[in-house]
Amino acid sequence: MGTEGEAGRRLLFLFTSVILGSSVQGKGSVYSFKTDVQVPENEPVKLPCTYSGFASPRVEWKFVQGSTTALVCYNSQITAPYADRVTFSSSGIEFSSVTRKDSGVYTCMVSEDGGQNYGEVSIDLTVLVPPSKPTVNIPSSVTIGNRAVLTCSEKDGSPPSEYSWFKDGMFMSTDAKKTRAFVNSSYTVDPKSGDLIFDPVTAFDSGEYYCQAHNGFGTAMKSEAVHMDAVELNVGGIVAAVLVTLILLGVLVFGIWFAYSRGYFERAKKGTAPSKKVIYSQPSARSEGEFKQTSSFLV
Repeated sequence: MGTEGEAGRRLLFLFTSVILGSSVQGKGSVYSFKTDVQVPENEPVKLPCTYSGFASPRVEWKFVQGSTTALVCYNSQITAPYADRVTFSSSGIEFSSVTRKDSGVYTCMVSEDGGQNYGEVSIDLTVLVPPSKPTVNIPSSVTIGNRAVLTCSEKDGSPPSEYSWFKDGMFMSTDAKKTRAFVNSSYTVDPKSGDLIFDPVTAFDSGEYYCQAHNGFGTAMKSEAVHMDAVELNVGGIVAAVLVTLILLGVLVFGIWFAYSRGYFERAKKGTAPSKKVIYSQPSARSEGEFKQTSSFLV
């Protein structure tokens, strides 16, 4: 019994030592009660960040948007580019006003001066901006049997807009076969890119088209409506154009042959003036007293 009791006391002492050691040295924790923040443009917002387990915390805030990285706060101090509209506190950072360029991921990083204790938390900030009027690229005429792509886009919406298409005022589902009105059409709609693709174009696809941009904030915006005609391939016109081209080539070849056969090209060649030649003869050696002009030029 004594041996078992001693072993139990040693185990309890070891367990207590580990717990107390962890409490003293412990790993700091960093957390935020809100990691996905959305706020309208030009409004204030606070990004919360709290931490514990740090004896002398050093706080930094990093901003990442695509390939761009910037420091908002360094060593618990707001950096110069943000100093006029961001304030720092032990519970987070606060913007007095945000723009669409502020959308991105903000990371709160807390460490000890010695670098032995570290923790971080990230917050995704989306600055809400309603979509602008989208622009479209819709051909006025497409050939039946070919592939046609209609595009729709706008650059202002935040988060990025998604797109819907309408034909003659009727909503076009992403699956054409699910709608009786479009069962004879072969199209696909990409809500993310805004592309409406006909592959192939059918006679049914003639009509007036427009798109609509929406991102869940503000009012959905509608583009201009453009009429598109689906037409048959003009085989007769192509054949006629080929025949006319062949006839013109035949006339040209005949004209050249006729000119050669009549000798027009040779006559023109004979009629050209011959080039002039200059012959120079050296004077024979004479004494200075007997010198006479003996040079002659023959042309």
